[in-house]
Amino acid sequence: MIVSVGAAKSAGDDDWVHLPNKCEVCKFVSIEMKSAFHETGKTKEVIGRNYRFIDGKGAPPIKYVKSDLRFIEVVENVCQRLLGYNLHKERTGSNRFAKGMSETFSTLHGLVNKGVNVVMDIPFELWNETSAEVSELKKQCDVLIERYEDVIEDWYKGSQEEDLTTYLCEKHVLKGQDAACLNEEWTAKKKGDQAAIAEDKKKKKTRKKGGEGGSEGEKSLKKKKEKKAAKKKKKSKAPVEKVSGGGDV
Repeated sequence: MIVSVGAAKSAGDDDWVHLPNKCEVCKFVSIEMKSAFHETGKTKEVIGRNYRFIDGKGAPPIKYVKSDLRFIEVVENVCQRLLGYNLHKERTGSNRFAKGMSETFSTLHGLVNKGVNVVMDIPFELWNETSAEVSELKKQCDVLIERYEDVIEDWYKGSQEEDLTTYLCEKHVLKGQDAACLNEEWTAKKKGDQAAIAEDKKKKKTRKKGGEGGSEGEKSLKKKKEKKAAKKKKKSKAPVEKVSGGGDV
């Protein structure tokens, strides 16, 4: 079996390659940075600071979670983390960037695993390659980090009680600009949810009807039994005439 999947690209369709905008870049940079700080904040490691002093006395050790080293490691690696994202063309807005395989490619891989010959504009060996959009996301991340590293450091050293996305994106990177993408959230919809709900309602309705039917049947049977018992009782209470054997009839 051969399945041909063509790209739904029309002449002059600029949306076929939809590169990330400034809002989307900042959104995912802040998300990954918060995730990285959360991961590195679990350690109880303590580091020394002798390297700062010529006399060798140095400063007292400091917890890693409050150190400059932690900040540097997170900032230097955050953009690389964005390469773990994939493009989900079945989604809209900033939600098209997400980790994990897209529904489209997941379906296509499933067909290939079943032995179906899937023919696409994109060669099979490039299916899992980083898309142009994700590459651009990483590229713009590098620029953003270089430009706003001082802002991120200020947050790290004194404003961590405030959400990083709000502090970095809303108050600095996107100040006075469109920040609508920051509020976009993806709610996963499981296939067949509506069908399952409808089926569940149907079953409940059927059970209800069955219950009502059963109830009526029981009532009818009960009435029949009561009538039968009443007739039996009436018959047993009927007066019995005694006829004298010596009299004329």
